[in-house]
Parts: sequence; structure tokens; C-alpha cells
Amino acid sequence: MDGIKEYGLRNVSSHCSISEMDDYDLSKLLDKPRINVERKRSFDERSLSELSIGLARGLDMYENTYSPVGRSTLDTPTSSGRNSFEPHPMIADAWEALRRSLVFFRDQPVGTIAAYDHASEEVLNYDQVFVRDFVPSALAFLMNGEPDIVKNFLLKTLQLQGWEKRVDRFKLGEGVMPASFKVLHDPVRKTDTIVADFGESAIGRVAPVDSGFWWIILLRAYTKSTGDLTLAETPECQKGMRLILSLGLSEGFDTFPTLLCADGCSMIDRRMAIVIVAIRAGPEIGPVGKVYLVPGSTLINIMDGLIRCKGIYGYPIEIQALFFMALRCALAMLKHDAEGKEFVERIVKTEYSHTAVNKFNVIPDSIPEWVFEFMPTRGGYFIGNVSPARMDFRWFALGNCIAILASLATPEQSAAIMDLIEARWEELVGEMPLKISYPAIESHEWRIVTGCDPKNTRWSYHNGGSWPVLLWLLTAACIKTGRPQIARRAIDLAESRLLKDSWPEYYDGKLGRYVGKQARKYQTWSIAGYLVAKMMLEDPSHLGMISLEEDKQMKPLIKRSSSWTC
Repeated sequence: MDGIKEYGLRNVSSHCSISEMDDYDLSKLLDKPRINVERKRSFDERSLSELSIGLARGLDMYENTYSPVGRSTLDTPTSSGRNSFEPHPMIADAWEALRRSLVFFRDQPVGTIAAYDHASEEVLNYDQVFVRDFVPSALAFLMNGEPDIVKNFLLKTLQLQGWEKRVDRFKLGEGVMPASFKVLHDPVRKTDTIVADFGESAIGRVAPVDSGFWWIILLRAYTKSTGDLTLAETPECQKGMRLILSLGLSEGFDTFPTLLCADGCSMIDRRMAIVIVAIRAGPEIGPVGKVYLVPGSTLINIMDGLIRCKGIYGYPIEIQALFFMALRCALAMLKHDAEGKEFVERIVKTEYSHTAVNKFNVIPDSIPEWVFEFMPTRGGYFIGNVSPARMDFRWFALGNCIAILASLATPEQSAAIMDLIEARWEELVGEMPLKISYPAIESHEWRIVTGCDPKNTRWSYHNGGSWPVLLWLLTAACIKTGRPQIARRAIDLAESRLLKDSWPEYYDGKLGRYVGKQARKYQTWSIAGYLVAKMMLEDPSHLGMISLEEDKQMKPLIKRSSSWTC
């Protein structure tokens, strides 16, 4: 297979490429023999619920050690014939589709494209390997005993991180990871070139911050799955983590947590504003009067004739939870040498809140009416966004699931989130798991909050759409909280539709009944998300790759508001 030439690549403007002469020879780095992972059949929901207690203890013992030590030692009980998983017909189709999405560089797999949709007239950037999108694909390969592609991906993106990066005329921080990359194959010269995108193709031309966080989380998943400590301990990976952390832990990052955040990185709440950027011309400023669409914020500075936007609105729960998880993963992998010890100390000192009653001075009249109808007698969730003079009370699936997996949520809060999902199944799951946000934004407000993207009409795309990729995160959260029956029910719904609908990117409608009006077919993370959910439910020891237990040593420093109760 030559590169990914059959996928119909189109040129996209970028400022970073890796030519054949410049690149590392990955074959020299892959001398570790492929491991054989023994699969075990599944078991009934009662045994899995009981198992979650032992799983928590096992993971807790692991997290108190210095660095990852391979796969979870948790053993899966032998299943009975009555309760064992029957291979679903769509599993084989899913694996075939996932392998068809593989991207090769010099005959070695380095990632998976976002979507393999031949019917679409516009390829856009769906033919690229996205850092965020590749995570469920990577987990699927790790769970299947195929770690080489994940190692290749980690090394490739790490190398891209070291290049000088510019978006328009602005130089990005050294630690920024690419949003995506693609391989260009020259059949005449028989060379492969990697071209990276650091936000040049994104709305607002802003670079991603979540890519770096996902990279750290995936590095830990690789280390946990394979037991290979050598990759994370290499000088290159150690430096890569420190560079990412230097951005996230820098002064002001907690004030503007999405300073380098690409559109949609928090999946929701992308307030947009059209502003005239250039008041006067200059070497670092575009033409006078040029109009840009930039992520909206109440804080816009005018400096040297340039209007700059500082981050998207407020503190999205999804970025906050992802940041927290990346910090904890890095804490387990950083060496305690002179450079690493400094970052370890900075991570440990990071606090997320102070104990207080009614910390945010929430006036009851500011709570929207729908919340009172939505909240069940038992249950709760982390609201979507907190910002000056504004709180977003909507439910966001990704942030709440990550909060559970990262142990940002306490066990009581995690149980309350699962109670909410069960009690509000029709609203949050409906006919296709899982609502990315709830409720949808109506009338003119959706244009303001979601960037006036026509896909974001109510109950569509990022505005209350249903995303099958979230199935793996829901399943992981269910296993961790001892609620496997919720995951099984959600997987059954997905299996009734996904293959028949050609693995779409998202679904529309209040119940998720319709294929998204602009959804790509054969969306890779929809495919991989299903496979990861199935394999994780079948063998819960896989949860160790992506789950963190509470750190007892850090616990006194992580103070949660006493106003949050179940």
C-alpha cells in the first residue's frame, strides 16, 4: 500500500512537513516483538459489577507506584455459556473498516484517517490523521495486541511537535502538538512526506491545545498496555511531555484555559465574533481592514494595531477534565531528574478549587427553568461551563465521562452522574448513544454560541447531536462505576443502527433518530469507539489503560467545593 494515495488527498496549506530525508527511520525503533494478548470471554453483569470493586483496588495499587508496569493484573472470571458474548456480525465489518482507514508512511502504519467516505464530494480535512480522533483507534489496536501503530503515531507526532509552527504569521509555542497530519506519496520519486496542520484549516485559524493532552494520555495507555517503559522514558518523550506541560502550567493558562484551543476542541460552546483584526499594516499584521472570524471572548486586547482573542468563553468542563487527566498521566511518567522533578512539583501544587459554600455565588433566579425538570430525584452532573457573569448549565457528555475516568469526580459524584444517565435515558441516550450536549440551543442563540455553523441547528452536530464515538467513554465510565448494564444497553442500541447506517459521524434529532445531515460515512472514530466499547466490556482489565484512581497523596491538595452534594 503506497501511502494513502487511494484516499483522494487534497493539498492543504501548512507550515510543517517531514520529507523522506528528514525523517526518523521508524523500523529501527520497532525492535520489540509483538506481544500476544490472551482474550477471555465475557461474563454476566452481576459478576462485572462485583469485579469493579477489585478493579478499583488493583488500579489504586498501580497508581501509587512510580511508573506504569504493564497491563492490569486483574483476571477475568470464566464466563458461563449462557452469559458469554456472542460475536456480533458487525465486529468483523468494524475491524475491516478500521484497517481500511490505516495511513502508511514508508510501509509502516502511523495512524487512521478521520473518515473513509467516498460518497462525499468535499474531502475537506477528513482525509487526515487527527490526534484527537486517533485515540479510540489506538485503544482498539492496543486492546487487540497491535501496539506498533500506536508507537509509530506517538513518535511521528512527537517529531512534528519539534518543528517551528506558524498559523498565518503567528509563531506557536514550542510544545504545541499538531491538530492533524497526512501523508503525501510521490509515486514517481517513490517518497513519502508528512504534512502537518497546526490549526491552519480550523475555524478562526487557532492551534489546538487538546492534542497535547490526548498525546500524554495515549502515551500512558500505550505504556500500561504493553509494559514497555522504554518509550515514555526516552529523552524525546520526556521532553515532549515537558513542552506540553510548559504550555498548560504557564502563568495565565488557568485564567484562559483554552488560549490555544481549536474550534470544537471542547466539542461545544464555540462563541464566535467577527472582528477587524488589522487596524494598520505591519510585518506581523495582515492587510489593513482584513476581517477574521475568531473564537469569541469577552476579553479582547488591542496591541500594536492587532486585536487578539484570549481563548474561548469561560472554563469548558471538557478541557478542564482533559487537562486534569493529562497532568495525572504525566505525573506517573515523568522522570524524577532535575528537569522532570520541577514539573512534578508544579503538577502537585496545582489546585482546582477551594472549599466554599456557594463558591460561584449562584443566584437561584439565574438557573434556567429546564434544569428543574431535567434533574431527577437522585443524580447530578458537572455543568458545562463556568465563566465570569455566566454559567452554562447544559450537560456535556465528554467532560463528565472524562471527569469520572480521571477521578476528578469523587466516587459519590461519579455515581450521581451515572444515576442521571439512567434516570434521563431518553434525553441523553435516546435511540443512538450518546448526546454530546443537552439540551440543544434554540432560535438565534445557536448562531452566536456555535459559530453560526449550519450543521449546528438544534439537535444536530455540536448542538445536541448524538455521537457514536462517545460510546467507548460511556462504557469505560460504566465499568469504573460498576454499572455495566448501562453500557450493554447502549451498545445494543448502537448495534441496531451503526452498520446499517454505514458508521456515520453523528446523528440528528431529539432522540438521535436520523443520520446527521452532513455526517461523514465510515467515520473512523465511530467505528473504533464501538470496538473499544465491546472489547472493554468483554475484558474490563482494559480499563486500566484509560482510567485513573484517586491519588491519596494529592487528595489533600485537590479541594472540591462543599456546595456540590449528591
